[in-house]
Amino acid sequence: MQLDISTPALLFPAITLLLLAYTNRFLALATLIRNLHAKYQLADSQHVLIGQINNLRKRLNMVRRMQAFGVLSFLLTVGCMFALFQEAFDIANYLFGGSLISLITSLIFSLVEIQMSTKALNLELSDMEG
Repeated sequence: MQLDISTPALLFPAITLLLLAYTNRFLALATLIRNLHAKYQLADSQHVLIGQINNLRKRLNMVRRMQAFGVLSFLLTVGCMFALFQEAFDIANYLFGGSLISLITSLIFSLVEIQMSTKALNLELSDMEG
């Protein structure tokens, strides 16, 4: 397949919006952690809080991976466009493929983090039921 400059350029707005969404998730997690820290210092029963802390730690790692692969995808897309300008079409194809693989990996980590977020909410609900 022969790439032209418009093909990788299509990924720029998508990746940018994805990174913005990931940053928002990170900021939401940071707020949750700060609030949880305040509850932890005042709580009598820390059983649920320990579960939430473990979940948040795993989610932070997922968000870090999501962001890393999103940034890698963006860098590979820029590299692809540079290779196209240099008329290095084979390299551009590999860079574009790598960019797509990085983007897919980032989205998979995002899906896993969403599942973890749901578990955290269920933990919160179980505390209120008990």
